[in-house]
Amino acid sequence: QRWKNPFATWDPQDFCNISKVVLPMDMYWSPPIFILEQVNGQHSYLDYVTITHNGRFNSAQAFQVTLTCSLMILKFPFDTQTCNVSIASYLHPAVTDLVMKARRTAEEVMKHSQSFFLTDGEWKFTNVSIIEHRDMLDDGEFSVITYMISMDRRPILYVLNLILPTCALYLLDMAVLFGPSSLEEKISFQITIILGSSMLAVILNNILPTSSNKPPVIGTH
Repeated sequence: QRWKNPFATWDPQDFCNISKVVLPMDMYWSPPIFILEQVNGQHSYLDYVTITHNGRFNSAQAFQVTLTCSLMILKFPFDTQTCNVSIASYLHPAVTDLVMKARRTAEEVMKHSQSFFLTDGEWKFTNVSIIEHRDMLDDGEFSVITYMISMDRRPILYVLNLILPTCALYLLDMAVLFGPSSLEEKISFQITIILGSSMLAVILNNILPTSSNKPPVIGTH
């Protein structure tokens, strides 16, 4: 965060050429912000702010948060998901008090985020877009910055562990059904196929998120 306070200025020549100081956050006013999609999180303990002689404040705080996101898994495991991170301040109206602006462009945020993105290999970070808008609440307009984060799922794990075994089971099913085997052997093999398909369905049900309104195509068929 960066903001300017015209009442917190001084001449460095009057104070041993000190042009920058670091002070606790609660000594001066700071913009109160909220993450609208936040469900749970851990606040940073670095509650300090850097103040320069011209009244500019610079505060860097780290947050570890859990967010809500509506998923569309119709094309699972070849899906692309987009989740929003909306930062707002509903204590100061945008018309008279506080207007928030993004410090970096979407391209700069994208490049900066890729260097910090950590994953277990399932997701691929693809794009970030920034939307600056105002939200109406209780007859007041409040400034909101929304970061739209897009990620692609890496499907190779699900193809090897789910799709290929399912196709192999049904190919065996068709081969036995039209094969020269006896009826008793076909029935016993069909029961084995049903049990294997049921196990794959249980695995699919456990790995899919429940926040989607529609089931995936692979689950439907």
